Amino acid sequence: MPTTPQSVASAAGSPPTTTVARPTLTVVLACLGVFASYVPIGGVAVSLPTIQRGLDASTSDLQWISDIFILPMAALILTFGLIGDLYGRKKAFLAGLLLLAAGAATNLTAHSVAQVWVGQALSGAGGAALLTSSLALISHAYPDFRARAKAISAWAASLGLGMSLGPLLSGTILEQASWRWIFAPIVVVCLVGAVVAAILLEDSRSPHGRAIDVPGQIAAIIAITGLIYGVIEGGTTGWTDGPVLAAFALAILGLAAFIVIEHRSATPMLSLKLFSSRSFTGAGVVTMITMFGLVGIVFSLSLFFGNVQHLSALDIAYRFLLINGLTVVIGPIVGRLMGRIPSGALLTFGLVVTGIGMLTLNTLEPDTGFAAMAGPLVVIGVGFAFVMTPITSVAVSSVPHHLAGMASAGNNTLRQLGGALGPAVLGVVLTNRIAAALPENLTASGLAPADREHVTSAVSDEGLSAAGHLGLPPEATGKALSAVGNSFADALHLCMTIAGLGMFVAAAVTVLMIGVRRPKTPAGTTAPRIPAQASAPVPLTGSTRA
Repeated sequence: MPTTPQSVASAAGSPPTTTVARPTLTVVLACLGVFASYVPIGGVAVSLPTIQRGLDASTSDLQWISDIFILPMAALILTFGLIGDLYGRKKAFLAGLLLLAAGAATNLTAHSVAQVWVGQALSGAGGAALLTSSLALISHAYPDFRARAKAISAWAASLGLGMSLGPLLSGTILEQASWRWIFAPIVVVCLVGAVVAAILLEDSRSPHGRAIDVPGQIAAIIAITGLIYGVIEGGTTGWTDGPVLAAFALAILGLAAFIVIEHRSATPMLSLKLFSSRSFTGAGVVTMITMFGLVGIVFSLSLFFGNVQHLSALDIAYRFLLINGLTVVIGPIVGRLMGRIPSGALLTFGLVVTGIGMLTLNTLEPDTGFAAMAGPLVVIGVGFAFVMTPITSVAVSSVPHHLAGMASAGNNTLRQLGGALGPAVLGVVLTNRIAAALPENLTASGLAPADREHVTSAVSDEGLSAAGHLGLPPEATGKALSAVGNSFADALHLCMTIAGLGMFVAAAVTVLMIGVRRPKTPAGTTAPRIPAQASAPVPLTGSTRA
């Protein structure tokens, strides 16, 4: 999820008057920061089946392991940008490294789901700080547009490298050690980076006209957390459960309060005037739908690969590399194409291709091999590469130049929110669909009525992990596992359909609200030069249980 935060607005909009003595070191540390932020995202995703078995977690427990990382990123991106502008980007960068290290250390010693939640929340907050401060530091170090574009390309490559290598690193560790050790490399990298940054990194700030919007921040946190809690817990305890209804009510009140606060604020965290731009609003809608679908299918597939096909974390990593690796490789090519082809046209193409790939995954069955699924995964990777760079460019180029940083930060906040809703909503879809399909598949398997009732009860209470210890005779266990696998495949197909159709809806929104032709620049004016935007792979987050 590439981030060009609000803190970059001042640095990008008005070049600094001071010269950074070691700009290359600044870029190296910035790249290290985003690399460290994204390694655990993919690493945790492919490790979720193992974490599930180790902690005996419920469906909602594991959904929160994913979403509690994304929530602080969505809620704190804008605020950490302001903190960096006011008090120093170096301080924000160091805070991000230390928060990320603290979160990884918490997970490294975790013996309960609650402790993993705490670690993930700390890591998510650290990721928000690193994403905002790293780009702001680069903008300050390279006031020249061309040099800055090259530095941002290196930053984007590091982000993509973290997403691609994270699953492989975790998979390799899990072949030899407990799941907790997947967090050890992050602790080491962050602490070493913090020592080097504390000694050698130069600071910068841009406090003029800025202020921390505490009421707006609180309202945003209440709205986002209430929404995600309601979706996840509603699918578990029921949509009319008291706490679930209260969560949705808080989400609505939080959103209403945020709108009122930002409208009245002299220094809003997110100016509502941005949404007067048809293209910016369209970009926000497309971003949310896209990340909902992409993160949601990664959630679904990680569950399928781990609990139905019983693949190791390393084997899961190889499959997801087809999505993330292609995005890293093709992203820079898409960036160059944007100089020749309108962003809306590239975006529409990418969304349609991604949707086709998702719908093609409806052919997956419990016994589908790697060769048969590689094609759809490659199609999704190619399509996603054509989505991420253009969508950020549309968001920042559709508003006045001095609001480009805020526009990009707002777009990235919506991106994180969509990513949080993906596993939350599709987790509910999976759970309900498996529960609905399982009785029929158990009947078709030929199991005795008593065994069918036993399996249904076990899966309802414990999720898919119950299939591994049903306590049935070998022949009956084989039939039960086949029925559970077929039920999950049915649920997976529904998730792929929802996500794929969502991509086509996003493509329609692009055509109607953004357009597929290059906007004309009025005579006598010059289009603002927006820094090259990064392309990043889909975060491999999600639950591994239904």
